[in-house]
Amino acid sequence: MTMELEKLPRRGGRLKIQKRADLVTEEIKQLITQKNLRPGDKLPMEKELQRLFSVSKSTIREALKSLEVQGLITISTGPTGGATIMEVPLERTFQLLQNYLFFKEVSMEDIYAARRLLEPELAAGSVPFLSDEQLDALEHNIETCQPTSKEPSLLVRQRQADLDFHDILAAANPNPFLRFACELINEMLRRLVVFSTQTPPEEHTRFGCANVKIHTEIAKAARARDSERVRALMKAHMEEASEYVKRLDGRLDGRLILDSEMAPRPRPLS
Repeated sequence: MTMELEKLPRRGGRLKIQKRADLVTEEIKQLITQKNLRPGDKLPMEKELQRLFSVSKSTIREALKSLEVQGLITISTGPTGGATIMEVPLERTFQLLQNYLFFKEVSMEDIYAARRLLEPELAAGSVPFLSDEQLDALEHNIETCQPTSKEPSLLVRQRQADLDFHDILAAANPNPFLRFACELINEMLRRLVVFSTQTPPEEHTRFGCANVKIHTEIAKAARARDSERVRALMKAHMEEASEYVKRLDGRLDGRLILDSEMAPRPRPLS
């Protein structure tokens, strides 16, 4: 590469111009793929990358910054510093997804239509793989989500904590794509669902009690290793939860997610 800007093929009659740093970013991604680098592995040092791609220090640093923003690497300073491969955080993926959905019309009915299909299979598939520690965590979550307050904000936070029950099940499921899809939906519900301020607290309490009741049955069936009963219970749970959300006038708070909101949450036991 000898020019600061590279010309790429025309699309729709327009010539696309790509900066050199963007091209180097793509080359580094190819390097990661070709060398089968994994989270925790180091990229070559800056000088080696400069030599490898025949570019300036500023171009390499711009390319590395782009990869850091994408969540593919973390950069540290000092004699032993450099760029380290990392697994893209769920929080960053969620941010990109929400920024995409910001321009779409997505309703709570759409989300629960997906949950009704995915959650029963996710839960049933997790049953053979749940550890004793995860089963204990399911039961502990149920205890912490018992509605004990009439304060609306606290009740809403408990409904958000109900989703941790589903994340624990997801962590045990061996299907990485199904797990990913369900965790993304859970994160969207946790961060973006708002309820009408006119809703009586008693409705939130009833929702919480219903969740505790069916979560208790799911946890019992999971401990008994009864996958089919877990599937049936989760299907009923999704139908019931959808109706409660309608009664509570739940809706998505359509907005772009800020970087400052992306502090990672503790992940469930895996």
